[in-house]
Amino acid sequence: MTIDATDSTQTAETPLWLQGRDAVVAAAAPEDWRHEAPDYHLTEVTVPRERTTEHAPGSLEAIVEDLVRVFEMEISHKKDPATWVSLVAEHYRGRVNGGPWQNAEEFARIGSYNILIGDNPYYDGAAETFESSHAIFHTAMPNGFFWEVLEVMSGPPTVSFRWRHWGNYDGPYREHQPTGELIEMFGVTIARVSEDLRILELEHFYDNSTLLRPLAHGCPVTGPQS
Repeated sequence: MTIDATDSTQTAETPLWLQGRDAVVAAAAPEDWRHEAPDYHLTEVTVPRERTTEHAPGSLEAIVEDLVRVFEMEISHKKDPATWVSLVAEHYRGRVNGGPWQNAEEFARIGSYNILIGDNPYYDGAAETFESSHAIFHTAMPNGFFWEVLEVMSGPPTVSFRWRHWGNYDGPYREHQPTGELIEMFGVTIARVSEDLRILELEHFYDNSTLLRPLAHGCPVTGPQS
């Protein structure tokens, strides 16, 4: 499957959610945002320089990467799942490492960090709100926590792919001081999509301690603080 966004005729026929994050941001109404439209300048500057894979425009890898980036933007910045174009809100569900399924309303209310990090000795998601969780991780990684698709292993309607998250620990994580080190997290996601390639279901598998342990300097939340 290919969708070449460089072709103007094909772009006009391509659904909004497959036109890339910038197109979805531009199409949103001002009242859709939790606060204001997000700025992805750091991503545009950093990802081309630091990514480890390159995908041809219109390739399945590029389509998956763009769609997941739209999804992440919408759940982080749009307050109402009814405005999320990347998924079928009334059918969507997601979970991490075989844990409980959660729907779009729960993602909007609880927050992606609290859900996607899951249980971890270095972070108590149940004690955090949507807003406080975003503040914690944006403070710890003020220069961005970036994401790329490494490999797509199966195509629609069930899409499985490997990915990499990365960023530098340049700000404090709670009482822990930054080290400036590069933190990387790798995982696998299995996505079920509709015929028009909107997300119906996401299952993520990864070791969340590879993110939290370095940030907390190996000190569990419930243990003695260093």
